[in-house]
Amino acid sequence: MAIKTERSVSDFNSELKLRGFNVFQIESDGNATRTYSRKDFYKICLTTGKSVIHYADRGFEQEGTVLFFGNPHIPYSWETISTSYVGYTVLFSEDFLHLSERSEVLQKSPLFKIGGTPILEITTTQRAFLNTIFQKMIEEQQSEYLHKDEVIRNYIHLILHEAMKLQPAQNQNSEGNAAARLTNVFLELLERQFPIETASDPLKLTSAQHYADQLSVHVNYLNRAIKEVTGRPTSSHIAERIITEAKAMLQHTNWNISEIAYALGFEYPTYFNNFFKRQTGQTPKEARSLVV
Repeated sequence: MAIKTERSVSDFNSELKLRGFNVFQIESDGNATRTYSRKDFYKICLTTGKSVIHYADRGFEQEGTVLFFGNPHIPYSWETISTSYVGYTVLFSEDFLHLSERSEVLQKSPLFKIGGTPILEITTTQRAFLNTIFQKMIEEQQSEYLHKDEVIRNYIHLILHEAMKLQPAQNQNSEGNAAARLTNVFLELLERQFPIETASDPLKLTSAQHYADQLSVHVNYLNRAIKEVTGRPTSSHIAERIITEAKAMLQHTNWNISEIAYALGFEYPTYFNNFFKRQTGQTPKEARSLVV
């Protein structure tokens, strides 16, 4: 059997997980894209340039300066069109904000809701003010001040309050079939649940009902849309992705089978064993023994 190791996490991810936040400047020279643990971190991005932002089942064409709010539980992607693109990004975990007694702002904010509009158009004056806030956060992040986390937390809350005073952008692109859009959102959300990086943070969305609740649609509507577009039921896509992750964990980690079962959302290891054998024709133990 091959020697198994924990799947590596980038230095950027490791730093994020250690501190619970990271703030940085983005530029058009390639530094605008960072890969980070999508399940754990919210994102606020202040950018100037031309882009198309795909958020859940909607698309927003934007030009100029915008303030974007990304929820790790809602699929989104960012297509940069202009050659000149500058701004700032802050990533933070829910736990980081929960250290503050005022963290309910995040939960109540319409900026991060699935049905909300997470993009705000920013004037030149507003941009100058927000630029200063982001620059101060970067300075605090690099400082040795003992309570800098609390200062950065306050700056994040200040951005949230300033944003809630503004009107959301309305430049929405609604092209595309509704079933196809919902299917794309589901598939992106499914993929966002992986990889499983720690046994202490198990898979939470394991059924069609879980995904329907997350996407704020009836489960029957979700099932019809997925079947119409892909020809396969929702449960089939979920099972296939869980099996793919299970095989990767059996091959590339030292976790025992019980740990893998719990990490993948199974209440008991026997449930996982039965599920795995039903899907693959072999037990997890047999699959692991084939690794050489």
